[in-house]
Amino acid sequence: MPCAIRHCAAVIAGGLLTLLVACSSAPTRNAGGYYLDDGPGSNPPANLDRVPDAVPGAERIKSSTARPYTVLGHTYVPMARAGYYKARGVASWYGRRYHGQPTASGERYDMYAMTAAHTTLPIPSYARVTSVRTGRSVVVRINDRGPFRSDRLIDLSYVAAYKLGILSAGSALVEVESVLPEQPTSPAPPEAAAKPAPAAEQPATDPPIAREGPGVYVQLGAFSQRPNAESFLAHMRTQLAWLSDQIGLQSENGLYRVRAGPYPDREQAAQVAARIQQFLDLKPAVVTH
Repeated sequence: MPCAIRHCAAVIAGGLLTLLVACSSAPTRNAGGYYLDDGPGSNPPANLDRVPDAVPGAERIKSSTARPYTVLGHTYVPMARAGYYKARGVASWYGRRYHGQPTASGERYDMYAMTAAHTTLPIPSYARVTSVRTGRSVVVRINDRGPFRSDRLIDLSYVAAYKLGILSAGSALVEVESVLPEQPTSPAPPEAAAKPAPAAEQPATDPPIAREGPGVYVQLGAFSQRPNAESFLAHMRTQLAWLSDQIGLQSENGLYRVRAGPYPDREQAAQVAARIQQFLDLKPAVVTH
C-alpha cells in the first residue's frame, strides 16, 4: 500500500531548519479499515458536511516556513508571499494518526478543521480545492508542509476530504487555486461575471522594466527585443506559478533579461535554479550583479 512522506513540522533550532518527517497515508479502505488505521476519530463531530470553509484573511506569513528546504533529496522553494497559484494534481488526506500533532505552522493539526498541507504555498494562506471528477469545491487554510511524493499535490484534512467526497478512494484528481483575502471564495454568479468593467478602469500596462540592481539572480533568458522578452516573461510566470512574484524584467545595455531574485547568496539562487530545471526544459544561470 503506498504511503506519502510529509512534513509534520518545521522548527528553527540553533539557526538550523529541522525537518521532522513521518510516513503519512494515502488512506484507502482495506478489509473494512483505513490504511495504517488513519481514519476518522472514535467520536467524530456530527454534521461534518456543515463545517464551513476556511475564510481567507490577511495573515503574516511565518518566516520559518518561507525558506527553501530539502526533504528526501528534493529541494522545495516556498512562495515568499501570497500570490497567484493554480495547479492540477492528486490530493490525498491525513486523519487521526496526526490529530493533535504540530504542523509546520506550529499549530496543532485538527482533522476536523478546513486545513491542508502543501509543499510551497505560503503558510498561512488559502486555496480553493476542486474535484475534477465532481466539480465539488472547498476552501482550505494552508498550515502544513507536504505531501512529499512526486505524484501528490496537496494533503487535505479529514473533514476537507470528507466534503470533497474522496475519503473512501483515499485520493482524487483536483485543481488547487490560491485565494487571496480580497477575492471571493466562490465563483461569481453569471450575471456578475457578465457586467462590464467600470469606465474608470485602466487597461493593463506593459510589464515594468527595472534597472539591474546588485544581488544574485537566476536568469531565465535574455532578449534583444522587448516584445520577445515580455512574451517569455508571461510564459514563465504561468509555468512557474510558485515563483511568479519573484520573476521580473530587467534591461541594460540594450538587452532585456528575464530574471528571478534577487537572492541573498548563490547557494539559495542555485536551489531555485535547480527546481526550475526540474519543472521545465530550461537550464537557468545564476548570475551576480
